[in-house]
Amino acid sequence: MPNVATAVGGRKASPARWLKEYGKDPPIAILTALAILAHLLLRYVWRVGPLDVVPLYLSLVAGGIPLIAGLARQALKLEFGSDWLAGISIVTATLLQEYLVASIVVLMLSGGTALEQYATRRASSALRALARRMPARAHLVGNAGTTEINVQDIVPGNVLAIYPHEICPVDGEVIEGHGEMDESYLTGEPFEIGKAPGSQVLSGAVNRNTVLKIRATRLAVDSRYARILKVVEEAEQDRPRMRRIADRLGAWYTPLALLLGVVGWLIGGTAERFLAVVVIATPCPLLIGIPVAIIGGISLAARRGIVIKQPKVLEEITTCQTFFFDKTGTLTYGRPELTDIICQPEANQRDVLRYAASLEQYSRHPLAKAILDAAKAQKLDLSVPGGASERPGRGFPARWQVIGFTSQAGTRL
Repeated sequence: MPNVATAVGGRKASPARWLKEYGKDPPIAILTALAILAHLLLRYVWRVGPLDVVPLYLSLVAGGIPLIAGLARQALKLEFGSDWLAGISIVTATLLQEYLVASIVVLMLSGGTALEQYATRRASSALRALARRMPARAHLVGNAGTTEINVQDIVPGNVLAIYPHEICPVDGEVIEGHGEMDESYLTGEPFEIGKAPGSQVLSGAVNRNTVLKIRATRLAVDSRYARILKVVEEAEQDRPRMRRIADRLGAWYTPLALLLGVVGWLIGGTAERFLAVVVIATPCPLLIGIPVAIIGGISLAARRGIVIKQPKVLEEITTCQTFFFDKTGTLTYGRPELTDIICQPEANQRDVLRYAASLEQYSRHPLAKAILDAAKAQKLDLSVPGGASERPGRGFPARWQVIGFTSQAGTRL
């Protein structure tokens, strides 16, 4: 299983992997920005003469050529979008020796794509954090005691010890111990699940306060958590390209802009008129503004506890007609609270709450904590009931001996 987690978020950084993961656009944008800055310094500060265009040459060779090649590959696939106006502007400006104009368009084109990639990476950061939490070592129980082994060396039938507050490394079955596990990372439910001999445990669940011994039933790579990580890895490797608004306009906007440029060339008699029209028509605000808006939306959603896996849905959400929600933790907080106490007119609400909370202190029911919290808020003194028994579907009855006679109380009946 560590091979999955490593593929998602734990590999060592290298230039080749960084380039494969982030693409060519971020380094092109950085190089072009530095080249433009160097050109301005050489021309207006140090005044070196004709040599001030050398940085622009480098940016066009290192950045402009790869971008044009990428647009050419899109043309072979019959994909024509707003980027094509930027590509034509780069070629035209270069042919007319307007190298600064060409470099600025290269910066706009590569910078917009780099911001898209940043938005995608930002959107999946929470999922990569999920991958990094998986343990790499496990405690194997043998005749000679407990030894540490790599998680990928676990085979079905191995007996493992899960210490308090550790993450279960594989799916298995409890063979010794009684305790609780937090499976909220896997199920979305905020409740702690009781575990006893015979109970099934899931990889990725967090053990609570007692040591549990389990018998592995699956390999680590076949366990529940590994399958979740595999979905994350496939999502990382197969992210669809965001369809920007400008791309949808490209079918008619790009030809119209080129036609106006040709008309300006014919009327003005110089190719610079064509360049001016095409550069002005290049939707640079859309190339950069839309990714920035996407990043802003993802960041705002993340601060409110919403993880957006695919940034392109922010452009498509206006067309959605049906939404599905996981209620617990999404529409509710997953923390029940006591809001009202309804009892007979002759009964006292504080007494009812005190009896109920006295009984609930021995219960594992998810609603028990809500009643106990309400009693604690009112600073009630709890008593000790007798004959308390919690039977599934039968409520939770108990008895109190009070001044010579017996009273009964019960909850969730």
